[in-house]
Amino acid sequence: MLRWSAVAAAAVPLAAVDPARGHAATGSGRPDAVLPVNLELVTLTEDRAIVTWYTGVPGTDDGLGRMVPAPADGEVRYGTHPTRLNRVAHGISSHTPYHHVELTDLEPGQTYYYQARSNGKPVSPMRFTLISGNAVGTSDHGLGTTGPFSFTTPQPPPGRFLFSVVLCNDLHMGETQAGLVGGQPQYIGISQVPGLPPYPEVMLESLVEDVERLKPTYLLAAGDISAEAVPADLSRSRRLLNRFGEYREDYFVTRGNHDRAHTGDPYAACRAGQWQGNDCFHDAYFAKDELTYFSSDLSGLRVIGLDTYDKPGGGGDAGGLSPEQLSWFRSTLAAHKDQPTLVFGHHPLVMADSAFPITAGNSLDAAQAASILDTYKRTPGVFLHHAGHTHRNHRTVSPAAPGVTLQEVAAVKEYPGGFSLLRLHTEGYALNFHKSRSELARAWSERSRQEIMGYWPQFALGNNVSDRNTVVRRDLSGLRRPHRHRGHGKGDHHPRGHAPLATD
Repeated sequence: MLRWSAVAAAAVPLAAVDPARGHAATGSGRPDAVLPVNLELVTLTEDRAIVTWYTGVPGTDDGLGRMVPAPADGEVRYGTHPTRLNRVAHGISSHTPYHHVELTDLEPGQTYYYQARSNGKPVSPMRFTLISGNAVGTSDHGLGTTGPFSFTTPQPPPGRFLFSVVLCNDLHMGETQAGLVGGQPQYIGISQVPGLPPYPEVMLESLVEDVERLKPTYLLAAGDISAEAVPADLSRSRRLLNRFGEYREDYFVTRGNHDRAHTGDPYAACRAGQWQGNDCFHDAYFAKDELTYFSSDLSGLRVIGLDTYDKPGGGGDAGGLSPEQLSWFRSTLAAHKDQPTLVFGHHPLVMADSAFPITAGNSLDAAQAASILDTYKRTPGVFLHHAGHTHRNHRTVSPAAPGVTLQEVAAVKEYPGGFSLLRLHTEGYALNFHKSRSELARAWSERSRQEIMGYWPQFALGNNVSDRNTVVRRDLSGLRRPHRHRGHGKGDHHPRGHAPLATD
């Protein structure tokens, strides 16, 4: 791996950073003082695509190993032939280092070619060097160059649109340094720009605002709601999530290893933990005698929330369900074996295809995971298992349960920073990742890209577009349109041609 040096910037004069905006003031205004990099095709649906990139001052270092941010214009030229890019899209910000451009009114099943530019310069793509992958398209067209690159839009999920669900995880409320790895001193933590709000709050606030554009009915947050289960951080997370809607009707949360019971003065006022210390997460999100795992029927969708740290431990080991929870889980699946079912919990069942070492602590206890997959094979209603913990986008289909998509979703709190939107139709579903869009969120996402000595994107983004965007045929005719709307009476987002039917 590249040698890390936090003082590399000493050799080059740096531009002044404006804390109020989170980017640098270059002062030159010359087009040749801007270099556009890190192009990524983040979101791809049947009728739209979202690409992002970064512009910086070439030859500079902001102390994190990247160029000093440089505001620039941004546009994407695209079309259905590589030599005829006759359509143009512009970003959500007109002059920024943090470019976010949405291509709309695309046709399903159509191949498009595109090239992104800032100040007239083509943007170079994010490159995979530790593992094979493609960050900019669904084909290899243009790879190794600055484009045009290529993608083919999927067909929409078949059947009638019903409703959508936000899948997210790893909020880490209260965290102040991202990218720390236990026992690895070469991995230097990255902090927020001085004077700006704490990055977990920036990212969660942006997420709640961003999903309003998409009008989902429900939100599921799969663990690590807090950095270390401090009561004030848990309260702050709930206040921000309450902006989405009503807890246990509109949004649901599960425990992660960071939310485990702790010992010490900050936790002394919380209830005694079942396994150790004091359980402030239980106090914040579950009633006195309530279990920390649950099953709910959401418009015909069976949603099962697992507590994957229902055990003693310090948080760095494999996840696990207590014997009581595992028995309850199997019984619940058996009682609703044919009902369309989504399971969510913090630790993934399996982990594969990583650029970094895979340890037992990356997933659920191996014996329990194998048992759950075997149960899924006999439970035809289960179609999706959503997990966090790994902080990456990755889609796995295990031969032990080939009818179930095992979807890891990248963290809310750091690069790529966002959520997945699950759109449910009567005959299938689409799952699409979205980066958070606010200016501060985009600035932090790009800053935290430098985690793990700058190699973090090769793990977190997803090796391929299909790791963060997929369409699956599946009989979901047992679901129904919701008869109620959350909090503010808002309906669901639906792509062109798939408007929801009126409900009573």
